[in-house]
Amino acid sequence: MGGLFSALNGDAAAAGEDSSSADHSAVTTFHSSERWQLHFNSMKELSQLMVVDFAASWCGPCKLIEPQVKALAAKFTDVQFAKIDVDELPDVAQEFGVQAMPTFVLVKKGKEVDRIVGAKKEELEKKIQKHRAT
Repeated sequence: MGGLFSALNGDAAAAGEDSSSADHSAVTTFHSSERWQLHFNSMKELSQLMVVDFAASWCGPCKLIEPQVKALAAKFTDVQFAKIDVDELPDVAQEFGVQAMPTFVLVKKGKEVDRIVGAKKEELEKKIQKHRAT
């Protein structure tokens, strides 16, 4: 029962999602639209910033920025980081209007507050700093 409760609350490990480490600063990768929707809906109630990384396995710039995104997740432990493969979950990518990879969508209370298209670490970091405080 505890596992189900954790899964409903978006706990990556209990939900069977991949994450880069066991702590809350990990980048959580979603492989199911249903699990993504559960997580997204749970975040709507919180004022916590969530950065959604839309990427693809074949995307060179996505692979180049991935270690930097993980470093940002470790630095900004008060921010949720999620990763979605556009080929695996095309419905989610379409819902967010993603047309190029990588695209980073910054979300607060279920609403998009900013977006970065391209592997622009400095711009991403500035926007995270801006929106996590507001």
